[in-house]
Amino acid sequence: MGDFMITETKEESMRELIQGAYDLHVHTAPDVLPRRLDDFEMAQRVMDSGMAGFAMKSHYFCTGERAAMTRKLYPACDAVGTITLNGSVGGINPAAVEMAARAGTKLVWFPTSDSAHEQNLTLGGDRNPDKKLPYWAQVVLQMREEGIDNPVIRVVGEDGRLTEATHQVLEVIARHKMILATSHLSHEETFALVRAAKEHRVEHIIITHVDFPTTFYTVEEQMELLRCGAYMEHCFVTYNSGKVDFEVVLKQIRAIGARHIILSTDLGQKTGIYPDEGLEQFVTSLYDRGISEEDIKKMTSYNQRILLGKA
Repeated sequence: MGDFMITETKEESMRELIQGAYDLHVHTAPDVLPRRLDDFEMAQRVMDSGMAGFAMKSHYFCTGERAAMTRKLYPACDAVGTITLNGSVGGINPAAVEMAARAGTKLVWFPTSDSAHEQNLTLGGDRNPDKKLPYWAQVVLQMREEGIDNPVIRVVGEDGRLTEATHQVLEVIARHKMILATSHLSHEETFALVRAAKEHRVEHIIITHVDFPTTFYTVEEQMELLRCGAYMEHCFVTYNSGKVDFEVVLKQIRAIGARHIILSTDLGQKTGIYPDEGLEQFVTSLYDRGISEEDIKKMTSYNQRILLGKA
């Protein structure tokens, strides 16, 4: 492990671990859902904390233009634009991805709130009616009550093959060297998508929060996906909110290895802490459990730079 100066407090030492870091999973305002902070506030926090940048995620809109404006006003923060392929952008829509790419967007999330898999698990008939729904699920139900047509999205058709639109999106991602993130797809969809992505010469793939309950991947499944060149994403919110035990996170990270993992926060919720604080807590917990400074830097900075084409 790296040695820190004796005169430093532990807080100062841990802050050193996020110097130059990227958080590629941050929910900032303006947004349909309530958020803790906006793009500009996050950019300022990135600079104040010594991080390098962050990706602004919206379930509903492309953030490429927002990211460009943020970079102009806060040039020391590398703000990364993203697009999520939910119904509000036309679902699996090659034209939307092409326009996003031309606007400088770097990361393409496949469906989240409109994924057939996610909606079935979260809003299916056997769900607990007393359990509080996430904000996005409340929006889905409100739209249904208002009669707004917003069908669920699948990337695999009834014939068991990827849809033609999905293949077209993969072509766009590959041509513009964007990052593909699997989001809330089923395992069947994810494996089919990742294999096809490699055939289309997509260079950069993230398996979204691999330890989240609705998308949980075993170590063996992750090993198979990383053979296609994918990186496994672990998010602070997943274990911090009690959705998975931290020991599971730690075990998976050790089994897979830092070279194939990125750490994100998935923060920005109104009631949550700030993303830079969450990332610092995340790396502190890992460091305290024996993960080296070098490996933490790989998972917070070096791997992200590879994905963003900056390494």
